[in-house]
Amino acid sequence: MKTLKNRLKGELKNFYLLEGDDYYLYDRAFLMIKKAANITLEDFNITVFDDDNFSIDGLMSSLEVLPMGDDKKIVIIKNVAKITENDKKKLENYLKNPLESTILVVFDYFDKFSSLKDFGEFVDCKRFDRSLATNFIVNEFAKRNKQISGEACEALLDYCNGYLTRVVNEIDKLAYYDLDENLITKKLVEMLVNKDVEYVVFELTEALGRKNGDKAIRILDQMEKEPGLLGLITSHFRRLFFISTSDLDDKALSGLLGVKEYAIKKQREQVKNFSKIQLKRIFALLEEVDYKIKSGAMLQENALYFVVLSILNI
Repeated sequence: MKTLKNRLKGELKNFYLLEGDDYYLYDRAFLMIKKAANITLEDFNITVFDDDNFSIDGLMSSLEVLPMGDDKKIVIIKNVAKITENDKKKLENYLKNPLESTILVVFDYFDKFSSLKDFGEFVDCKRFDRSLATNFIVNEFAKRNKQISGEACEALLDYCNGYLTRVVNEIDKLAYYDLDENLITKKLVEMLVNKDVEYVVFELTEALGRKNGDKAIRILDQMEKEPGLLGLITSHFRRLFFISTSDLDDKALSGLLGVKEYAIKKQREQVKNFSKIQLKRIFALLEEVDYKIKSGAMLQENALYFVVLSILNI
């Protein structure tokens, strides 16, 4: 974000490609671009294309329309997952000679437009590392005349799975819960912030890897009615198995497994809690349980406890 801010002080580009997994950073980057473009008549000079209304012909027509009342107009492609190679080729040809008054901003959450990266300015919107995220959180609380302890900040980041999108929704809740108390504690975070389900799966896996059965059952008791929990556990262990057996780096693995790089980095930390043989057996167990559920040989409500108790004994 700091890099983008500095670059926007110079010449505005006609194309900004935003990629990553933290939606708060998409919005923050877009607001910076809009401010630099000095858009005052948004109804006339900001056009949005998403999966519902996207068509390459409609997009190309919009890109060629001059702004009204402002020097610049912004055309946004927002989280479009359905785009053909021919569509991308047409867009590439346009970007070789774009209309000077049009700024195209692509929110590329699904990584569909990476091939166009060289035609404009790339903005990295992946989750901040812990240090940057911590600084952000501390500064946000300082704006509200509050402080947050180090362990509370760590817990807040963990519970929100590193997403600033979730963090910003929790900050006001924490800051204004007790107006007479200036320090945000870990206890307050534990009381007020709901854990992201992916973090719960991470926490459960950590407990299983350390053979902490009491904690694993406690987590499961709290989350057993969470929809799709068994699927998330299966996906998590599948990735752990692939990470343990692959020589690929985090970026290559994230592409192969269809997840963000951040998830691979976090899960690589957990691989050390399991041997390759254990992960292979767990992976086989989960496939067997999935088959039994689908064939009616095992009830869904019993499967989670069976899986957890079985893993503890592998």
